[in-house]
Amino acid sequence: MAGFYGRSPQFGGSAGPVFDRIRSPAVTAAVRVPTLAPHAHSGAKMLRIHFTRDDLLNTRVAAAPDPLWETLLSAHLLGKRDGAVVFGDWKRRTRARLHPSMRLFLRLAPPWGYSPDFLTPAPGCATAADGIDRMLSTPKARLRGDMLRLAEEVRLPGWARPLAEGDVTMLRVLGDAVGAYEQIALAPYWRQIRSCVEADRMVRARALLEGGTDGLLRSLPPPVRWEPPVLSVTYPQERDLYLNGSGLRLVPSFFCWRTPITLRAPREEDPVVFVYPIGHDLGRTAPGGGAALARLVGRTRAAVLAMTADAGSTTGGLADRLGITAPSASEHVAALREAGLVASRRDGRHVLHTLTATGADLLSAPRATGG
Repeated sequence: MAGFYGRSPQFGGSAGPVFDRIRSPAVTAAVRVPTLAPHAHSGAKMLRIHFTRDDLLNTRVAAAPDPLWETLLSAHLLGKRDGAVVFGDWKRRTRARLHPSMRLFLRLAPPWGYSPDFLTPAPGCATAADGIDRMLSTPKARLRGDMLRLAEEVRLPGWARPLAEGDVTMLRVLGDAVGAYEQIALAPYWRQIRSCVEADRMVRARALLEGGTDGLLRSLPPPVRWEPPVLSVTYPQERDLYLNGSGLRLVPSFFCWRTPITLRAPREEDPVVFVYPIGHDLGRTAPGGGAALARLVGRTRAAVLAMTADAGSTTGGLADRLGITAPSASEHVAALREAGLVASRRDGRHVLHTLTATGADLLSAPRATGG
């Protein structure tokens, strides 16, 4: 996984020689996440995804952030120096709360290179618990294949062999490790993660409405480039991927950093997964506080909030519809954004303001507004 789609290692014979390279530190040893310098690719390599007409018809954007993709990608980011401005506070808080029980999962998610595909089962899981249950149901053949591939790149500890063989106890330990990590690294921020991903989906929806699938693919952020019928992106390896009618499932991700990731679904007829990074508001990696919410009083601000629910609005559009000046509209939006009720994303020459999950909850609940 982890950005290296398409590699098909040949193992040649039994698994013994590969797993003989493992070491045996205790799973409960002290957790230390190595911090690596930003990765520099040697030369410009590209992934080219080739579309047919059927692929264009079968391209979709995921309805929500994928809990296990976000879990895995956050673990990758935790071991890098990348994204310090956006994720620095989150990294410090998360590292301080790491527990030895999470070690098994973190060993399977090194900052660079391959991570087992079974850590990100087919998209569609609404919660991390659902995703973990699906992960623990991975067929033994896939467990073995993924672990053998990982063993080609890194030395694995003693628990790798029983995990690769589908040992129930080791699978439960892995499930507990993933769940424990998710609770400290994602759960406290999930509302914000969901809100930021929803803001990106609004941008994609606007592009789809205005330009069809062609407009949707053109709207994807750099380094993605759409030159029909090929979607290209800077990538760690030189690859050509032919969808052959299966289509593409676009998965906007909060913790994906710079380079998109592809993964072919276990079934040939299912769409290829394309995880891409969303934009971020600087300093918005911690939940908003009650003090900011206290600023939300008055009919005008409530009206601004309601208008952002209608597929998003620009500052100028809000000003025109409310009969107020653009600076006044901008001030109202800034207060709503500070409270975590609105997310703002640049869309070409304009900034599009969209309702977050918190804002939707507030709109759907009975509330009193002042003058």
